[in-house]
Formats: sequence, C-alpha cells, structure tokens
Amino acid sequence: MDYIKTTEHRSLQRFAALCPLQDKIYFKGSFMKITRDTAAIVTGGASGLGEGTARRLAAEGAKVAIFDLNAERGESVAKDLGGVFCQVNVADVASVEAGFAKARAAHGQERIMVNCAGIGWAEKTARRSSAGDIFRHQLDKFALVISINLIGSFNCAAISAEGMLSNDPDAGGERGIIVNTASVAAQDGQIGQVAYAASKGGIYGMTLPMARDLAREGVRVNTILPGFFETPIYQQMPPEVKINLASHLQFPQRFGTPEEYADLVSFMVTNGYINAECVRLDAGARMPPK
Repeated sequence: MDYIKTTEHRSLQRFAALCPLQDKIYFKGSFMKITRDTAAIVTGGASGLGEGTARRLAAEGAKVAIFDLNAERGESVAKDLGGVFCQVNVADVASVEAGFAKARAAHGQERIMVNCAGIGWAEKTARRSSAGDIFRHQLDKFALVISINLIGSFNCAAISAEGMLSNDPDAGGERGIIVNTASVAAQDGQIGQVAYAASKGGIYGMTLPMARDLAREGVRVNTILPGFFETPIYQQMPPEVKINLASHLQFPQRFGTPEEYADLVSFMVTNGYINAECVRLDAGARMPPK
C-alpha cells in the first residue's frame, strides 16, 4: 500500500510539472467573480425568471441591464436594482442592437448574458373543429414563436459573444458566460406545443456547438430547462389547473420560484467548470402527452 501511494504521488508530481497553468486552473479550480465592475444583461428581466435573475445578480454586486418590452415594469425593476432599463424587442435586430449600445454605454462590456425573454403558443399541427372542419397550424404564429424564442436568443447571444471577445481574460482565462433558457418542452413537448417545443429544442440544440465555437476565446455557454415556475403566465391559471400540473412533479410537488431559477444561473456563472451543459430544473417532472 505504501508503494502504491508513493507511486501515485510521484505520478501526480510528474503531471503537475507538465502543467504550467496548474496554479490557475488544474488544482485550484477556476471561477468567475461577480464584482461591482461586472456588467450583466438579462432579457425578459422585467418579470418572472428574468426578474429573479436580475435581482440575484444585482444582489451579488453586478451592474445589471434589463431588456424587456414592458417599459413601466422594466424601469421600476431597474430602479430597484440601481441598474439600467432598455426597451428591447428581441425579435427586432435594430431594437436589440440599440439595447446593447445603451447597456454598454451605462455599464461597459458585459461578462454575463442571460436570455430569459420568450413567449408561449398552443396549437396543434393539424386539427378538427367541433363542427368537423380541418385546420392546419398557422404558419405566422409558428414563425413568431421561433423568431422571439430561438432567433431572439441566438441574436442576443451572438452580439454579446462578439463583445465578450474584447474583454480581458480573468485569472482562469475566462472572458464571459452566456446562459440561455430553454424548457422541459424541448424534450417533453406536449400536444399543442409544436411551435414552443421547436423553439426551445433549438436553444437546447445550439448549446454545445455555441460552447465549442467560443471555447478558445474563454466564453462559456450553458442552458437551463425549467419546468413549472411561479411566473406571470402560470400565476394567472385557476388553482385547480396548477394543482393538476403539479401532480406531474416528483418532489417537491409545487411550482418552482424565480429565486430557485436564479440560484442555478448564479452557480453556472461562478463555477468555471460547467460549460456546454443543458440542465433540467423541474423537480423531476416528465411531461405526459397532454
């Protein structure tokens, strides 16, 4: 046993001698520190998961810019956080570019980009009405969901990544992180969710190639797949509907909170070793067809 321990120790010493970055990465680990100089952008930051994330990042010291269409609510949240509000339609390229320009003028180049903006839509690929008439999915509605959820997330991520490449790397070689929001519907799309599931599946699918694209530049990319959360959409549902939805959860059998979502965002930001990951945050839910 002593011989084995001695051999293992010598092997580790030889490995260490071959790793010039050992003090920074291999043995001490790497993590992004959030300080008063850290700029962050959160889309959909005026409510729900985005607001929870914006508040968490601000509480940890970041300078937060909120992208949202709801100017009244967005201005109020930004004021609470000491941040800046940018009225942005993520489906409009000019609006997004103007938002980045305003955010960077106020806080400098961001190191944290979190995409939470999105919409839902329920419609079958084709269906029969109660009268027997046959209809197909409205193509303009399908395109709208893809435009906001998928293309909007990609465009914000790409613009942010372009800017992050100008950041000086930190002690771990990192220049920034992008966190996208998909959904459990990316894997468990239900009846009537073809547009929504397609948009979220696209976000899920672009995580690994985007992380690979940016790896050499020290920019990480992760995606969260949330289940049922206490957001404005679900808060408007009748109690009996929420109870039925919660029955699909394993434990705990309740909706998640924006604060719990923000906890995972914070972990992804500060743990430098989590990259190219898609993480379900859903209390063990596996959604049935309907």
